[in-house]
Amino acid sequence: MKTKLIAIALFGLTAAAVAYYPNLQGHPDPEPRPDPAAQLPPVDPGSNHRPVVDVVFALDTTGSMGGLIQAAKEKIWSIASTMAAAQPAPQIRMGLVAYRDRGDDYVTRVVDLTADLDSVYAALMQFEAGGGGDGPESVNQALADAVDKVSWSQDGSAYKVIFLVGDAPPHMDYQDEVQYPATLVKAKAKGIRVNAIQCGNLVETTRQWERIASLGDGRTFQVDQAGGAVAIASPFDARLARLSEELDASRIYFGSEAERQAQADKGHDAERAKAAASPAALARRATFNASESGKDNLLGKQELVDAVASGRVDLKTVAPEALPAPMQAMTPEQRQALVDETAAKRDAVKAEIQRLAAERAEYLEDKVKADGGAAGSLDHKVFDAVREQAAKAGLSYGAGAPVY
Repeated sequence: MKTKLIAIALFGLTAAAVAYYPNLQGHPDPEPRPDPAAQLPPVDPGSNHRPVVDVVFALDTTGSMGGLIQAAKEKIWSIASTMAAAQPAPQIRMGLVAYRDRGDDYVTRVVDLTADLDSVYAALMQFEAGGGGDGPESVNQALADAVDKVSWSQDGSAYKVIFLVGDAPPHMDYQDEVQYPATLVKAKAKGIRVNAIQCGNLVETTRQWERIASLGDGRTFQVDQAGGAVAIASPFDARLARLSEELDASRIYFGSEAERQAQADKGHDAERAKAAASPAALARRATFNASESGKDNLLGKQELVDAVASGRVDLKTVAPEALPAPMQAMTPEQRQALVDETAAKRDAVKAEIQRLAAERAEYLEDKVKADGGAAGSLDHKVFDAVREQAAKAGLSYGAGAPVY
C-alpha cells in the first residue's frame, strides 16, 4: 500500500513539475497573503562559490542575419556545454543584446544575464531577422547597452565577455549616442573583454571589428554569412531529448505560495521554445543540464529534491503548506521516500545522459572530421576565445573541439 501511494504521488508531482517549467513572460504575482512558509530561506543551487562565466552576445538581427540567427538558435546549448567543460565547473550566466538600427522595429532589446538559460533560449527563439538593408547599424548602442544595461558579476575574478556578432559596421554619424571607443574604456574598467565576430567579408566591417577587438582586449573572427554552423543529426538525439524531459519532470518545488507560483509562471514560453527546437538542440540542452554547471538552469530555485539530498534543507522542518499539494497529505515517511526515490531516478537519468552524450560527441567528431572539420564555425570560434581568455580567470579547458 505504501509503495502504491508513493507511486501515485510521484505521478501527480511529475505532472505538476512539467507545468512548473520556466516561463519568460510570467504573470503578475498573486495578492500577498499570510503563508506559514514565507520565512523559509531561499534555496539556490548556485549559492556555493564557483568560478563565474558571464557571457553576453550582442547580435545583429537585421534581415541579412537570418542564417546566423538560426545557427545561434541551434548552437546556444553546445556553446553552453563547451563552457561547462571547464575545471573547476563554473557558474554560467548568459545574456543577449539584439540590435538593429534607428527606423527599424527596435534599436536594441536586452535580455539580462541569468543562469536560467532556458529563459535566454526562449528569448532567442523569438528573434527573427528583419529590417536593415541600408548599410551601418546601431552597433554603438548595442555595445553601450551590453556594458551598461546588463547585471555583470561584481566578482573581480569572473570571466566577463561580450561577443559582438554582425555583418555591418557601426553608425559613426549619430552624434547623440556614445561611440564605441568610449564604451570600451568602460568595459575595460569593469573587466569585460569584447570579441568581434564578423559575418561575411565587408571591408569596412572588418576594419571596425578589428578596432573594436583591439580596444576591447579581445579577438576578431570571421565566419560565413550563415555562421558556418555544423548541423549534423545523430542517432542519439531523440533519446537524449526524451531523457531531458525526464530530467525536467523530476523537479519538485517548495517554499512560499509566491515562490512556488513564480516557478510555475516560468513555464509556458520555455515549453513553446522547446516545442520549436530541433531534436539536436534538445540533445545539447540535455547534455548541458546533466553537467555540474547546468544544475542552475535545470533546478532554478527552491527545488526540494536537490535541497534535501545536498543537506541544505531538512525535510522534517519544511511545513506541509510549503510543499506541493500531493505531498501535503503524505506522512513524513512517505515524503522522505518520495524525495529519495526521485533523487535516485534523477541521478540515473543524468548518468544515462552523460553516457549517451559521450557517444554522441564521438559520433559527431568522426562525422565532422570526415566533412573537413569545423574550424570556421561560430561555436568553434567562440570556444577558441573562451579557452584562451578564461584561463586568466583560473578556468582550464581541454584542447578538444567544442560540443557539436
